[in-house]
Amino acid sequence: MTLPQCDSPPTPQEAAALRERYRAERERRVRPEGPGQYRATDAEFGWFAADPYAGDVADRAPLHDVVDVAVVGGGFGGILAGARLREQGVATVRVVEQGGDFGGTWYWNRYPGIHCDIESHVYLPMLDETGYVPEWKYAPGEEIRRHAMRIAERSGLYEHALFSTAVTALTWDEPTAQWIVATDRGDAFRATHVVTATGTLTEPKLPGIPGIEDFRGHTFHTSRWDYGYTGGGPDGGLVGLKDKRVGVVGTGATGVQVVPMLAADAGHLYVFQRTPSSVDVRGQRRTTPGDVGADRPGWSAERRENFLRIVSGEHAGRDLVADGWTASASLLEKLLPSFRRNGEPDFEAAYEAADHATMNRIRARVAAEVTDAATAAALQPWYRYACKRPTFSDTYLPAFNRDNVTLVDTADSHGIERMTERGVVVDGTEYALDCLVFATGFSVGVSGVTSGRLPVTGRDGVQLLHAWARGGPRTVHGFTSHGFPNLIRMGSLQNASSVNFTHVLDEQAVHAAALIAAALAEDAVLEPTPEAEDAWLDVCARDAPDHEAFHAECTPGYYNREGRGRPNGPTAYPHGAVAFHELLRDWRAKHLGELLRSPGKP
Repeated sequence: MTLPQCDSPPTPQEAAALRERYRAERERRVRPEGPGQYRATDAEFGWFAADPYAGDVADRAPLHDVVDVAVVGGGFGGILAGARLREQGVATVRVVEQGGDFGGTWYWNRYPGIHCDIESHVYLPMLDETGYVPEWKYAPGEEIRRHAMRIAERSGLYEHALFSTAVTALTWDEPTAQWIVATDRGDAFRATHVVTATGTLTEPKLPGIPGIEDFRGHTFHTSRWDYGYTGGGPDGGLVGLKDKRVGVVGTGATGVQVVPMLAADAGHLYVFQRTPSSVDVRGQRRTTPGDVGADRPGWSAERRENFLRIVSGEHAGRDLVADGWTASASLLEKLLPSFRRNGEPDFEAAYEAADHATMNRIRARVAAEVTDAATAAALQPWYRYACKRPTFSDTYLPAFNRDNVTLVDTADSHGIERMTERGVVVDGTEYALDCLVFATGFSVGVSGVTSGRLPVTGRDGVQLLHAWARGGPRTVHGFTSHGFPNLIRMGSLQNASSVNFTHVLDEQAVHAAALIAAALAEDAVLEPTPEAEDAWLDVCARDAPDHEAFHAECTPGYYNREGRGRPNGPTAYPHGAVAFHELLRDWRAKHLGELLRSPGKP
């Protein structure tokens, strides 16, 4: 992709001054403990992760039966895996989900104002297959959750599903060539194949603020919104907050959506900000089927592929989506480890100039929309565009013009200092609160498998994480590993990524279903050789982009391990999601049989 030309690129002096400003702002916010500044929602904080939506979970007898495929996780990854497996004719697909229904992150996240920040007509999968056409350019969370349930219902996934159930162990049984799936409800059923689709946004995190356990007011995480306390629903009407002093910690993608809703209903709202988000125009509006070309077959697949090409650095001709993501696509090269870069001369200088132009425009928007000069200055983002996930909102910045909203900038104290029984302390000042909301997100990329909370034991009693302990993860295409037969992992490891993750997941689901269907048809076991793993690691490493220096200089956030940088390595396919999907289709046509072997032959 060719970078856009700036009308007036910065002079060398201006560029140097801006780099120094970015460096100084970074140092105000970086913390020596890095990711250790957060704590998990377990042990004494486990109630933050309890399910507020499932109600009373009915008792049931433990299961000890046999299914063709067990799918761990009922978010879009697991739903799509199940749907594509059913399309392949696989009879018994059992999805095991910790929540009370399908939906994954859209089951858990129901906070006021929740919407997807990817256009709904490309984000919602299987629109062509279900005949559904979203009414808004950016779908609200409840519409997305209902669509997840729609796909599951259409695919017959409810019949064998287990909800309010967590998988606690996966163990390969070599004599039967089956996986034993153990759960926290006493299940120990068997599956010929297992697909793990535990997601990248599954484990809520809390800031490790000293004294957090001393606060006597009400508190909860946005992924477990307490409407019993606030009243109202995702569309607002939070009447329970009418006379309350409310604080919110976190100003990322969630905070940007929830702050305007809290501002409208709280007695007074305090927004505790360490690092401001870059907030671009959202442009939310209703759409008609004619607006998106939904009057012809295959319209959604065409639109989704068009979006993927643009945000992956490919040429696509006309921009069908035309939003903030596609307008800034050239700046995603530092964000996505599998963005296609065409090697233009003087790329870095052109990239920096385009970056400066975009960030200057975003900062100017803050100054134009926020009336108080000091508040506007604190809300301006001073870092490179790809250092933090971009956000988009038409209501966030104007919320700070309300008399009942106070921005508390915590940068100089590197975040909130401590909490007391009465509230929050920043720079020696205590802010008394009745309620504190944690919009602090999730441990991104951490799932039960990769965190070790879900132990996976393969052939000869070897655990997956132990096998990867020395040389790092070893896979073929990110899906399968030697020593762990009939196990397919979905996610972002050693394959291709995109800002529209549901598209990536659907391509992964199609691939996983094809592998499993072939193995079942041949009564074979799926397992790559060590040589195949070596070859794939070489592909991922050979042209891996060098983003290490860029992220080391970024403001702290989850993209760079809270300021500790993001080391280079064979973590992703380096030539873009479009090329990766083409590679998978070609491999399935020519080489799928190389992954099959007879049971009992390692």
